[in-house]
Amino acid sequence: MTSVSLPSSVQAALGAAVDAEFDAACAFLAELVRVPSDNPPGDCAAHAARTQQLLEALGYAVETDPVPQAEVEAVGMIAATNLIVRQRFGDGGPCIALNAHGDVVPPGLGWSEDPYGAVVRDEPGHGPTMYGRGVAVSKSDFATYTYALRALQRVAASWPLRGQVELHFTYDEETGGDIGPRRLLEQKLSRPDYAICAGFPYAVTTAHNGCLHLEVTVHGKQGHAAMPASGVDALEAATRLLGVLYAARAEMAKIHSQTPGIDHPTLNVGLISGGINTNVVPDLVRFRLDRRIIPEESFDTVEAQLRALIGDTAAALPGIRVEIRRVLQALPLVRLPGADRLIDALERYGSEIFATPVGEHGVPLYTDARHYAAAGIPTVLYGAGPRTLGEANGHAANEKLRLEDLRRATKVVACTLAELLAAAGAAA
Repeated sequence: MTSVSLPSSVQAALGAAVDAEFDAACAFLAELVRVPSDNPPGDCAAHAARTQQLLEALGYAVETDPVPQAEVEAVGMIAATNLIVRQRFGDGGPCIALNAHGDVVPPGLGWSEDPYGAVVRDEPGHGPTMYGRGVAVSKSDFATYTYALRALQRVAASWPLRGQVELHFTYDEETGGDIGPRRLLEQKLSRPDYAICAGFPYAVTTAHNGCLHLEVTVHGKQGHAAMPASGVDALEAATRLLGVLYAARAEMAKIHSQTPGIDHPTLNVGLISGGINTNVVPDLVRFRLDRRIIPEESFDTVEAQLRALIGDTAAALPGIRVEIRRVLQALPLVRLPGADRLIDALERYGSEIFATPVGEHGVPLYTDARHYAAAGIPTVLYGAGPRTLGEANGHAANEKLRLEDLRRATKVVACTLAELLAAAGAAA
């Protein structure tokens, strides 16, 4: 299906529709920021319920998917409910899913604003700016996508559209997306032709790193500290393993991705525990590692190499036994055939509306957008926010969103949807 460029009158009408409801969009976002949805602990049902109320007040029929308790607990959460809104615009045409996550990292320390206050202050050079946990990552895109859809509905009578837009609001991105996007697809609750997932507006993200988390348990034998030779020191063995892993990390810096925005693979050991007491030879040490996988690498090969490196090193240590458990598998996001239409439209409208070049890039983090791509669905990341996670203070104190970026990103998404859903024969 060939896309149809929007006439300037339709683009102007979409922009006017976004402007007309922009105050309402900001109030919608503020309501979402004011409801805590920290993950951990992952008790997100209340936020989903409030989102449902707000969407129903706008006239949408909201389908709820309360995730079974056993599945919720399996990913370390307390409660999660996925939300789906389906808006049909005539027979035929593609289905486009817009996905954002409502779970957020806990606020942490260092805030000068109430993390749940949705306070708006005028920021020099950037205008009104809202502060709050999740305001940029990614409760903002609940508003971006909802009000882009509303703008689309306003012009549908004069600009023939065919296809369907779905809002997918989920609550487990911080734990990997298995009971959110992955569940929606595996349970056949949705099967879109394209997906746009939460992102930032100054570039279209078409690739990101994958991630492997391994938990390594090192078993030794306890002994009295006055007679260390009576035990087998698991901490000494873990230290040897860590040294080998860090040496491997240095070698990873020599491998470079061809994807702009992504440099090289990384490895980090972020959690370690063990030992019994100061005067006891430690018999068990456990640590977890994070290995970021660039798009050009094979996940299976990387995992096999890491397991072999750890296993072979431990095998050379007398009395030591190791267990290796995969904790997380997040495949890289890669550019799929068919994504060109999404990318081209977002770049064109983004460059025009933001009055700056909006291109394609990759990012070193990972997101739950990968679940759509893994199902063969052309997927990109695009939404409201500044140029980088750092500028938004994402996952940091005083997270913020420039409201003008929300306005413009909403217009970009609305125009992109209108172009992709343009009925055959619509006048250019």
